[in-house]
Amino acid sequence: MTSPTITAAASGTWTLGDRTVNRIGFGSMRLPQTGAAFDPDAAPRDRDQAIGVLRRAVELGVNHIDTAAFYFSRLRSANELINRALAPYADDLVITTKVGPGRAPSGEWIPHATPERLREQVEENLRQLGRDHLDVVNLRVLGADSIAERFGALAELRERGLIRHLGISNVRPEHLAEARKIAPVVCVQNLYGIQVRPDQDEFVDRCGELGIAFVPFYSIAGAGRDKGAGAEPERDEVAEVARAHGASAAQVRLAWTLHRGPHVLAIPGTGDPAHLEENVAAGALRLTEEDLVLLDAAHHAATPPAGT
Repeated sequence: MTSPTITAAASGTWTLGDRTVNRIGFGSMRLPQTGAAFDPDAAPRDRDQAIGVLRRAVELGVNHIDTAAFYFSRLRSANELINRALAPYADDLVITTKVGPGRAPSGEWIPHATPERLREQVEENLRQLGRDHLDVVNLRVLGADSIAERFGALAELRERGLIRHLGISNVRPEHLAEARKIAPVVCVQNLYGIQVRPDQDEFVDRCGELGIAFVPFYSIAGAGRDKGAGAEPERDEVAEVARAHGASAAQVRLAWTLHRGPHVLAIPGTGDPAHLEENVAAGALRLTEEDLVLLDAAHHAATPPAGT
């Protein structure tokens, strides 16, 4: 399942806001470094390799890229790499970024942004990406508190033309209901995958009913999270389905998320050209009913966490 002739178009399409995107996209979190994301000691990735991966992704039909200003290593910034590799941007390319969290230049996390600081973060993304507006901005949430004031601040920036569409990330259903009273929400970006957050199943379905894209993160890495794929032992069920299709475990995990509904958009990230092509090819993997029964059983074997 690694033929270079398979493009992101094989995954189907979804209308994200007012733009049509292929359902296999690209996440830029892993671009700035070769080790675990956000590790201040991780080695910066080779610049030419990172730029080459981004350009190859677009050649393969990827037109939805996820990023953030807090994706950086000692020498590399994901936004700067995207700007260098892809500007001037194609008309059909949607770049989604997120605000809320922040990191000091040393790499240490700082408190989540206040409404006033959110505007600074939006402007920071605009500057780094070299754009006069942002296609989609997700408000990244920490905890269960109300998001009305912060989401309202982003809605004001949307009214002023700095942001085209809004989304929310790491949220609960009540956050979505709260946000929709303030401004349209085009996507929800949450942790989700096989045996990762099965308690999110109903939320995934609800987003589909509302016509809102659900964008899972860490759907390949699972419990490994920012350490990447391979950080945790692979489940037997995933390995069995992978063998049956001559596919990789990562491809099976991506295909399973895409089977959760036509509104589910995948954003696998990598700095490796071969892994990029493998991830894109996962959009062509069609799981059988027997596969889905097996994988769904594995998924629901997980114990739901106490919170987001």
